[in-house]
Amino acid sequence: MSEPIRHESGLIVERRGHVRVLTLDRPERRNALSSALQADLVEELLDCAEGGEVRAIVLTGNGPAFCAGFDLKEIRERDQRGERFRPPMNRPTRSLFEVVTETPVPIVAALQGAAVAGGFELALACDLRVAAPGIKLGLPEATIGMGANFGSVVLPKRIPLGIAMEMLLIGEYVTSEDAERWGLVNRITDDVLAVALQLAERIAANAPISVRRMKETAVKGLELPMWQALRLDVGPNPYLSEDRKEGIAAYLEKRPPRWSGR
Repeated sequence: MSEPIRHESGLIVERRGHVRVLTLDRPERRNALSSALQADLVEELLDCAEGGEVRAIVLTGNGPAFCAGFDLKEIRERDQRGERFRPPMNRPTRSLFEVVTETPVPIVAALQGAAVAGGFELALACDLRVAAPGIKLGLPEATIGMGANFGSVVLPKRIPLGIAMEMLLIGEYVTSEDAERWGLVNRITDDVLAVALQLAERIAANAPISVRRMKETAVKGLELPMWQALRLDVGPNPYLSEDRKEGIAAYLEKRPPRWSGR
C-alpha cells in the first residue's frame, strides 16, 4: 500500500496492490464536484485504464456525504461573472459520468453518506454500489432547474420505469434500503469502505483480461439485440490469452492462479 496522494482539487489517490482507491475529500462542501475535481477524477480514471496494473477501483468520499453533486456555488459564481454555461454534453472535455461508465476497470462506489444530484449520477455510473443504512439517494434537479441528463437516461434502465420517473419528476429522495430492494445497491452495511474494498479485492483476484472483457461486453451489449451482443468483440480476448491456460492449470492443480494479464 502506497502513501496517499492528495490533489489540490480534493481528490485523494491511494494504491492498494491492484486496487486503486479514489476518495472525494471536500467534506466542507459535501464533496461537491468542482471543475477541478471532475478533471482530476477523469485523469485518474484514464490512468487506471492504462497498463493493466489497476484491476479494480473503489470510489468513496470523506465526511457525512458521498457527494452532493455539481458545485452549485461555483456555478453561481460563474453565472454572476456572466460566463456562458454549457450543458454537460456540450463541453470541450468528456463527461465525468461517461468516463466512469466506459472505464474498463470495474468501479465499486462506497456510499458512506448521501449521494444526491450529480453525486447520485456518479454512483449510478459505477458498476457496484455499497451503501450505509438509511442514507439519502436521489435526483432533485427538477426542483432547482437543472437537467440530470445522465440520470434521466440511466436511471430508467436500472430500476422500474414508474419509480424512476417519480424520482426524476418529483425530485424526492429515497433511502439506501429502497435502492437495495430495487437492485440498485449491492450491499447495505455499517462498514461501507471495508465491504467495498473486499468486493474490489475479490474482483482484482480474478483474471484481469476476463474481468475487463466482461465489463466492456456487459456495458456495450446492454441495449443491443442478443444476436448483436453475442458477436461483440470488445477489449482483450481471454479465450486467446496465456491467463486462460494458467487458470485451467491452476484449477486442475488445485493452486492459486498466477495471472500475467497476457
